[in-house]
Amino acid sequence: QVQLVESGGGLVQPGGSLRLSCAASVIDGSIVVMGWYRQVPGKQRDSVATIGSGGTIYYADSVKGRFTISRDNAKNTVYLQMNSLKPEDTAVFLCNAQAVVRGRTYSYWGQGTQVTVSS
Repeated sequence: QVQLVESGGGLVQPGGSLRLSCAASVIDGSIVVMGWYRQVPGKQRDSVATIGSGGTIYYADSVKGRFTISRDNAKNTVYLQMNSLKPEDTAVFLCNAQAVVRGRTYSYWGQGTQVTVSS
C-alpha cells in the first residue's frame, strides 16, 4: 500500500519557478519509479518526468532544460523543480509511484496539485 501527498503548486508569472514535492508512505512494499504527470481538462494525462530508484531519469521534450526531477530514496520523496515556466505549463500536476507490494507491481496516484502560470 502506497499513499502519496503532493505539495508546492500555485500561481506563478511566466518565467517564474515552482518546486513540487511528493512524499510517499509505503507499507509492505518498495517503490521502483516515481514521477510527475500533468493533465489539462479535456486532454489526456501526459508524463512530465520520471526517476527510477537507480537514478534513471526521463523528461518530456517540452520540459527538457527547464524542469529537474530529483528523488530522496531514504524519504521516499520526489521533487520537481520547474524553472522558466510558461503559460502552457498550466495544469494539474499529479505524482505517480510504481511500487512492488507483496510481489506485484501497482501504480499509485496522488490527489494532484494545481500549477497556474499567468501574468
